Amino acid sequence: MKKIVIATRGSKLALWQANHIKDCIEKEHEGTTVELLILKTKGDIILDVPLAKVGGKGLFVKEIEEALLDGRADIAVHSMKDVPMELPEGLILGCIPERENPSDTFLSVQYDSLDDLPEGATVGTSSLRRQSQLLALRPDLNVVSLRGNVDTRLRKLMDGEFDAIIMATSGLKRLGLSAPKNEILGAPRFLPAVGQGALGIEFHQDREDLHEMLAFLEHRPTRICVEAERGFLFGLQGGCQVPIAGFATMTDDDNFEMVGFVADLEGVRKIRETATGTEENARQVGLDLADVVKGKGADAILEEVYASENAVKN
Repeated sequence: MKKIVIATRGSKLALWQANHIKDCIEKEHEGTTVELLILKTKGDIILDVPLAKVGGKGLFVKEIEEALLDGRADIAVHSMKDVPMELPEGLILGCIPERENPSDTFLSVQYDSLDDLPEGATVGTSSLRRQSQLLALRPDLNVVSLRGNVDTRLRKLMDGEFDAIIMATSGLKRLGLSAPKNEILGAPRFLPAVGQGALGIEFHQDREDLHEMLAFLEHRPTRICVEAERGFLFGLQGGCQVPIAGFATMTDDDNFEMVGFVADLEGVRKIRETATGTEENARQVGLDLADVVKGKGADAILEEVYASENAVKN
């Protein structure tokens, strides 16, 4: 009998994701048992500061990667949008399963949609990317930082602290959660974070046994799109807590289209460009698209964001 240990954060969503992969492995490989090693990361411990101000590389993954490197765990299951661009030496994203809905969701007790919010309404979000896009659409809104796990954020909404909140659709779907009123905020109107909705399975590059064992989970279209999106983010030297969005979709079996977006925190200056590519050049397309938006002024915008101390460069 073979045993696999998955390193994971302890939030409800992280545990759902780890248990989902656990169930998939045990179903595919009869006789294999999978155990969870639950760890606290810096991002789980510091909850009273906006994510963008905490900054640092690997806010939600560093402690988990240490467990892979020292042998306490075999694999880690991450939300791809939390994974830094550069992995520790020896570790790889060996498997990227099929992506869940990558969009964001507007949630409210009283209002049906973003457009229905009254002038000056208070909207909660933990993301500068969402903030800038919200203010681009509705500059009259009062956008407030909202930290905490999915349950905490929903409770604050239900308790009346916010008129609405914005959260990732994938997390809500995975946990079966919602609010009395909701609206999908999706592309092209509202762009997701790089890798949003996708999971990444990380392990040591020397583990050929894991390569073979987990191959059934790999989803080629998701891998292609996520590689392009991560190339875009890397080209901008951005982390997940800056007002950058990148979203790729397959147009047929071999080709994809990608849109890259950078904005200031007020959503006033916006740069949005598109590119196309194939599996072979996915990452390079993202890198090239980053150069295009930098040429249109994205560098200056991002430098202002970092200088404002609202975001820390990853």
